[in-house]
Amino acid sequence: MNLDLTGKTALVCGSTQGLGYASAKELALLGAAIVLMARNETKLKEVVQTLDCSKGQVHSYLVADFSDAQTVKRAIENYIASGGMAHILINNTGGPAGGAILQAGIDEFTQAFQSHLICNHLLTQALVPGMKSAGYGRIINIISTSVKIPLAGLGVSNSIRAAVANWAKTLASELGPFGITVNNILPGFTQTSRADYVINKKAESSGLTKEDVLKELVAEIPVGRIGRPDEFAAAVAFIASPAAAYINGINLPVDGGRLGCL
Repeated sequence: MNLDLTGKTALVCGSTQGLGYASAKELALLGAAIVLMARNETKLKEVVQTLDCSKGQVHSYLVADFSDAQTVKRAIENYIASGGMAHILINNTGGPAGGAILQAGIDEFTQAFQSHLICNHLLTQALVPGMKSAGYGRIINIISTSVKIPLAGLGVSNSIRAAVANWAKTLASELGPFGITVNNILPGFTQTSRADYVINKKAESSGLTKEDVLKELVAEIPVGRIGRPDEFAAAVAFIASPAAAYINGINLPVDGGRLGCL
């Protein structure tokens, strides 16, 4: 099985923490040169030093705030103008705030749409020409299992994640002939700050303790535990590899079997 990413460059968004950081680390271990992308330059400088470079690859970073699509657009345009490209794009950014969908303001939808779908689209448009020239491309969107079954209390997130999933499926059909695959990887409950946020919100709304909420969540997971970021990152790395060349246009849950659908 060919998992070697030596000579490949991966742009990983939201990569100073959580699933983005775990994915960047795993891709580096397979030989990819990593371009981190996030808003906090101090953290970016720290994280870039932690990535494996045993295969001679050089890592770098771009500063952009996904709450402002124009900063993402400027960052990626400057990167391309300086001769940069990426064979692998990992679209990832923090999810919208929770809450009932009926209570959500219009600005919450428009902001989430900008941060997720629009930013994903801008990055993809900028990087696809280079992927086509290289004859190799992997666009991987870290979304949510809510694209299969909506999650209670995450109305805006459920809506926007579904839009991203359908955008990706459409793109997969358009880019497949060029050796570029587009796939969505759907994390279940994983040990990240996002999971902590969901647990805290549920505890607040239910009156339960965080410990009791966690027990309830774990009880729904067949493997009997919350996932680790490195386990999720392994799925990202496989889909990014040459071995996954015939996997295109899918939603891959990494959730310990929690989803109640196929």
